[in-house]
This record gives sequence, structure tokens and C-alpha cells, in this order.
Amino acid sequence: MIFRITHTTQYRYSLPVDLCHNEARLRPRDLPTRQRVAHSVTIDPPPAMRHERTDHFGNSVLYFAVQTEHRALTISAVSEVAATLAPSPVVGASRPWTDAGALLHEMAAEAALEARQFALDSPLVTASRELAAYAAPSFPSGRPLLEAVFDLTQRIHREFAYDPHVTTVATALPEMFAARRGVCQDFAHLAIGCLRALGLPARYVSGYVETLAPPGQPRLQGADASHAWFAVFDPDAGWVDFDPTNDQLAGAHHVTVAWGRDYTDVAPVKGVVLGGGAHQLEVTVDVLRLPGPPGPPC
Repeated sequence: MIFRITHTTQYRYSLPVDLCHNEARLRPRDLPTRQRVAHSVTIDPPPAMRHERTDHFGNSVLYFAVQTEHRALTISAVSEVAATLAPSPVVGASRPWTDAGALLHEMAAEAALEARQFALDSPLVTASRELAAYAAPSFPSGRPLLEAVFDLTQRIHREFAYDPHVTTVATALPEMFAARRGVCQDFAHLAIGCLRALGLPARYVSGYVETLAPPGQPRLQGADASHAWFAVFDPDAGWVDFDPTNDQLAGAHHVTVAWGRDYTDVAPVKGVVLGGGAHQLEVTVDVLRLPGPPGPPC
């Protein structure tokens, strides 16, 4: 499969902006089953400075500064990603979750050493007794790690309502947990908090998912959105991704852009402005499956 992803972010300001500095994490990651074959970012007004770097987690970060007065800022990223199918892990075949947690601190492999940081608290996710208690029914002693994580994923999907009007990026996890409502970002944070409360490393993943129209109805362009899910570290299989919003392992229809400890590490666009007054934000995403072979590698 080949996906073309168009992600447009537009800010409109009530007063002129004299200067802005921004970071964008919009370039999809290259993975064994995902190859980025094209990527471009257009910025209006054109920035005076622009350069790319790689952050601590290996994500591509675009920095840019607009130094001309403006009342609107538009960032449009277009990416093409070739996706190949891979067999899903057999969740019941993984080692017991208690053994996996203990082994993490005994392994000297680089992947395990890197994974340990994801067992610690982060700015938006703090482990707690409440989260450990919520996770407990999914993690009886001896249960295979991935089977337990999948059960937690399914419970979050059943027991928390998807509601885009209740939370924002600033909503604290305990507040969302009490409301039992939220969006994909909240559900990923909840799962991560539960796993960390049990001593298991879990990371936040941002990207896109292809949404399919109901049978007999046309697909609507621009109806997609940025998406978020989580991954847990299995000492045998490595990182395995789960999507509680859609009640599934992340797979054929998911495209990864960035990962980190929580949303603060992977926000698609963030920055500071001088001036501007009040602002309005509009984000549109379109994930389109293309026919035929991809273009030349970028």
C-alpha cells in the first residue's frame, strides 16, 4: 500500500505577529514496514530561517522562524509512505508480564537500555496507585505480557467514551480518568500510565491512520486527523503498538511520525510568537491510498 498524507495547520491571529519560532514533527519515520518515499513542507509566509535536526528519540524536527509581519501562518506537509504488511505478534505467546518487567532491568542490550527511560514518569503521565489498580484486572500473575496489554487496550476502548469536546492537550490525566471521556491522545496517556504503574516501559506514538468510509458511502477528503496510540516494550519482540481508540493492534492502516514519553515530546507543531493577540487554529489531515508504485526515495 502507498499512502499520501496531507497535513495542513493554519493559525489566524487577531493582531499582527512580528516574529515566530516554531518546531514541527511532521516527517514520517522510516520503519521496517514503512518506507518514506516523498516528503515536503510548505510554509506561508516563507521563513527567514529553516533547518532540520534529529531529536533525542530519533524523530525528525523541522525548525523555522518567520520574521515578517503576518496575520496568518500555514504549514502544509505532504508525505508519501510505502507500507508493507507484517504478521501481527501472537499476543498469547509472549512471556509472562512479571518476567518481562524483571528482565528489562537485567538485559544489557541497547534496546532494553533505551526502553528503561519509558518506564519513568513524564510531564503528562505520572504513575499512580489509582492507575495500577485500574490496570490490575488485565494483569493477573503469569499472564502473557502482550495478552495483558491487549486486554487493557480493549477495556479502555469499552469503558472510556470518545468525546472531542471534553479534553484539550492541557487536560491532566487524573481529570480525564475521572471523566471517563477523551480522545486518542488521552487514551494513549492512560494506557502508558497504567503500564508504567506496573513497572513496564511504554511510549507515546503519534502519526496517522487511514479511515475507511462506511459501505456504500463516498470517502470524504479532509475527514482524517492526526492520531495517537502507544507501544509497550517486549524483551523478545521489541516494541509492539496498540491502538485503544480503535480497539486493535496498530497495523496496516497506521503510519508513524514520531514517538516519545508523551504528547509533549511529539507535538506536530509548537512554537512561540511575538504579538498576534487571540488566535484560531485549524488542522486538516487527509490520508489517501494511492494506486501504483511510489515515486523516487526522498
